[in-house]
Amino acid sequence: MPMHNPPHPGKVLKELWMEPMGITITALAEAAGVTRKAMSELVNGKSGVSPEMAIRLSKIFNTEPELWLGMQMNRDLWVVKKKSSRIKVKRLAA
Repeated sequence: MPMHNPPHPGKVLKELWMEPMGITITALAEAAGVTRKAMSELVNGKSGVSPEMAIRLSKIFNTEPELWLGMQMNRDLWVVKKKSSRIKVKRLAA
């Protein structure tokens, strides 16, 4: 059953890893080898998890990249499904 309003991976990152471990955006950006701006945008839900970022996060937190990509896919699909009635297509029959 699909999750209702799945959280953005950045929110999960912040609440389950950064806050409990006392990690700042700056420290995480440095550990990941990305800019502070890029990490801030992810943590604050303004950008998504790319496959490369999933690898970086999985190496930092000893998780699987599929965890991060799965969260992102679930979020993206939920967002698009909310507006799916506006997506117009023409059905094709065999």
